[in-house]
Amino acid sequence: MDASGAPAVRVSVGMLTFRRPDRLAIGLPEVIAQVEELGALTGSPGEVLVIDNDPDASAREDVARYAAAHPVVRYVHEPTPGIAAARQRCLAEASEADLLAFIDDDEIPDPGWLRTLVLGWQRFGRPAALTGAIRPRYLSPPPPFVEAGGFFVRAEHPDGAEVTAAPTSNLLLDLGQVRRFGLGFDTRLGLRGGEDTIFTMQLRRAGGRVVFCAGAAVHDLVPDDRNTRAWVLRRAWHHGTNQSFVRLYFTDGTARRLLARAELAAGGLARAAVGGVQAVAGRLRGSLAEEARGLRRHWRGRGRVAGALASTPAEYQR
Repeated sequence: MDASGAPAVRVSVGMLTFRRPDRLAIGLPEVIAQVEELGALTGSPGEVLVIDNDPDASAREDVARYAAAHPVVRYVHEPTPGIAAARQRCLAEASEADLLAFIDDDEIPDPGWLRTLVLGWQRFGRPAALTGAIRPRYLSPPPPFVEAGGFFVRAEHPDGAEVTAAPTSNLLLDLGQVRRFGLGFDTRLGLRGGEDTIFTMQLRRAGGRVVFCAGAAVHDLVPDDRNTRAWVLRRAWHHGTNQSFVRLYFTDGTARRLLARAELAAGGLARAAVGGVQAVAGRLRGSLAEEARGLRRHWRGRGRVAGALASTPAEYQR
């Protein structure tokens, strides 16, 4: 443990990237600085694993320039398409680490993000996983509809609260526990999405704790092509399909799956209906926030029905 309280553990940070050199150039230098700072404090060297999921290895030269100046950086090429394959490769590459923190190439960590995660892991009794806030940072001001609906605002929890699932875009894993439980990311999911929810739910089912660390925040860069009414409603539909997919993923047996499909479809229809009414009421009352929230609920409900009744398209199409 260093004088500031950080335990002397070996920490790897996994940053996944796919053909976004402009975003990588924003977030990677900050991640490098935090890994180097933590290593200097604890005396335990860390590592930045840049996992390039482009079959053409387009990030290799850019990352090599960072690695030449910062030995903590290591480039890894994972050509198998899909975020699940990239995250699983990151787990495999971090074989010498005690802790692994995930961050995406379109995210910027707050100052002290990594140290806060490591200290939080110690402070909360060394849980199997620690997650933090993910807050939007718009490249352009959001349109009134997007802002009113809070489409990019994610739920946050009290410091130290246990959660049932967590995204891997801001997640610290205790690799000793992950290995002991024999867990990994299901690479069969390909480009589908939902791998983070499934993984962290499996972690909890195996007996691990997933804890929220309020002080460890990252900022998700929202590009203009996502900052639109059409994109956020399409994303709401995908979220609905993933809710059904995750439920069915954990349901065994033909009869149980049929029952689960029926429950999901009925619940999705009810959600879509309530959302539709809410959206109309918001329009009539002149409340853009109510209308936007209603439409989000409506499209999530429709997505849940689609996911319950049929195979739905992958969220991360290329």
